[in-house]
Amino acid sequence: MDYNGPEKRANPRINRNFVVSYRVYGDVDNVDISQTKNMGEGGMLLTTNRSFGHGTILAIEIRLPFMETPIRLLGRIVDSKEVIPNLIYETRLNFNYMDDQSKDFVKSTVSYFIKKDEK
Repeated sequence: MDYNGPEKRANPRINRNFVVSYRVYGDVDNVDISQTKNMGEGGMLLTTNRSFGHGTILAIEIRLPFMETPIRLLGRIVDSKEVIPNLIYETRLNFNYMDDQSKDFVKSTVSYFIKKDEK
């Protein structure tokens, strides 16, 4: 069920699929690959193959369309909800840390697609 109430986020999101690799911060070998469902300057929604507890920190690499190399950042889990039992979860997170250049790339990517979608 989609939420149709008022927008509570500080930053708008774009409904785009970008390739993401993620792992629990501190783990070395448990990298999974997925895609975003939406993204904004402050966070994203992605599909994952398991549930994560509120506050869990993920190390993330995301490939954006105008960059040759992925952006690396840390995200803090806000919510992880089962969509297909024991298979697919929608995981919401806030960006916890990224360098200034990465912030600029995320901001410009989001702005680009917002303007494109308005046309």
